[in-house]
Amino acid sequence: MHVFVTGASGWIGSALVPELVAAGHRVTGLARSDASAAALTAAGAGVRRGTLDDLGVLGDAAAASDGVVHLAFKHDIAFSGGFQDAADADRRAVEAFGDALAGSDRPFVLASGLLGLAPGRVATERDGADPSLEAGFGTRQGTARLALSLASRGVRSSVVRLPPTVHGEGDKGFIATLVGVARDQGVSGYVGDGSQRWPAGHVLDAARLFRLALEQAPAGSVLHANAEEGVPLRAVAEVIGRRLGVATASVDPGDAAGHFGWLAGPAGTDAPASSALTRELLGWRPTRPGLIDDLEEGHYFKAA
Repeated sequence: MHVFVTGASGWIGSALVPELVAAGHRVTGLARSDASAAALTAAGAGVRRGTLDDLGVLGDAAAASDGVVHLAFKHDIAFSGGFQDAADADRRAVEAFGDALAGSDRPFVLASGLLGLAPGRVATERDGADPSLEAGFGTRQGTARLALSLASRGVRSSVVRLPPTVHGEGDKGFIATLVGVARDQGVSGYVGDGSQRWPAGHVLDAARLFRLALEQAPAGSVLHANAEEGVPLRAVAEVIGRRLGVATASVDPGDAAGHFGWLAGPAGTDAPASSALTRELLGWRPTRPGLIDDLEEGHYFKAA
C-alpha cells in the first residue's frame, strides 16, 4: 500500500514507518518542520509538508493514498493547558480523513487511549468511554467513536487504544516523566499504597499492531496495544528509586498534585486492560521486554 501517516516522526511513528517500509509498503508522512521532514527521509518515507490544521492537505493526502494511520495529536498544547483545543483539532482532522476516504473501503487507523476507560476494573475492547463526557477527554473519546462510525460510510476504520506507557529506548512520555519527577524530588513516589495498575506495551510491539490493523482489521474494530494487563505503579517506583539511588515512598493522594504535577491524575488511576480480543482477531503476539524489564535495561536513567 501507499500509506499516509500523521505523527510519522513522533514516538510511535518513528517505530511504525520502518515497520511499514520493511513490510513492503510505501509511506508518506506529514511533516510540520524541517527536522521532521529530514527524519522521514532518513527512514525511507516521502514527505508531505503541513500541520493538523491544514485540512485540505490532510484530505488530499488521504485521497491519494491506499490507507491512513493517524497518530498525530497536539501534545505540546494538550499538556500545557490546551487539551480542549488539541482535541478539537484532532476531531477536525478525522472528519477530513473521513470525507476523503468515504466509499473507498480503504483503511483508516486512529490512535486513541486506554487510560480512564474503565477505572478499577479490567477494560476490554468491548468497553467504550462514557458518551456523556463532554469537554477534553470526552471530546477525544467522541473522536474515536466518530472514527469507528466511518465503517458505515465505506471506510475500513479501526481504533488502536494505546496504554498510558508505550515504553522503549527514547521514550519521553509518562515513564520518563516519572523518572524526572523522582530525580527532581529526591524520592520515587507512588500514590497511596501504589496498587494502581497501568497496562503497558513496548513501542515496537505497538508499531506492529498498527501495521496489522492497517492490513487486516475489519471495519469498526477496536484494538488494544498493551502487552501487559497491569503493572503496579509501586513496582515501577521501586525500580526507579533503586536505579536513581533515591528513596521510594508513598505520596498521600492529597499531596499528589504537588509531587507529580500534571501526572498526578494518571499516577493515581487504576486502569488495567486486556488485549485478548486483539490478539485473537489479528494474531498479534508481543515479543519485546515488559515494562519492568525495560526499566532494568537502564536507558531511562542515562541522562537528566
